[in-house]
Amino acid sequence: MAENKKHKPKILILATISGGYAGADSVGQLHTDYPTNTYILPVLCPCIFPEEFYLRCFEQGIDAILVMYSGTDSPYKGGPERTAVMINQTYPLMKERGIDTRRLRLAAICTVCTKPFLKEVTQMDTLLKGIGFVRDEMTIPEAVQ
Repeated sequence: MAENKKHKPKILILATISGGYAGADSVGQLHTDYPTNTYILPVLCPCIFPEEFYLRCFEQGIDAILVMYSGTDSPYKGGPERTAVMINQTYPLMKERGIDTRRLRLAAICTVCTKPFLKEVTQMDTLLKGIGFVRDEMTIPEAVQ
């Protein structure tokens, strides 16, 4: 329990290069602060990550994942739709493991979306302050035991 007080819950952002990552860069250029427990991973298209990726992230101690996509202006045909399907397929798997589904969120963030970017990160950080660390709520599925 003492360890939990020393560390803040971790937020992973999967940010598309064509949208979310550019939005994060815009926030940086404005020298705007956001929670330091945020880790940004630039990706071409989040649909390349299967449901198991998200579950493994939670198992490894990532407490929340924000998937920041540029929306329908993506250069990858079908990418936004496939990403939404993957996220929706992940929610039931999270529930099976006792993971609060609010820990995974898909957000449309464009290249100049500084306020929406900050809002998403701040909201997730606030949520995590209330619900705590993912490892404290996870259960191991019977098939894995």
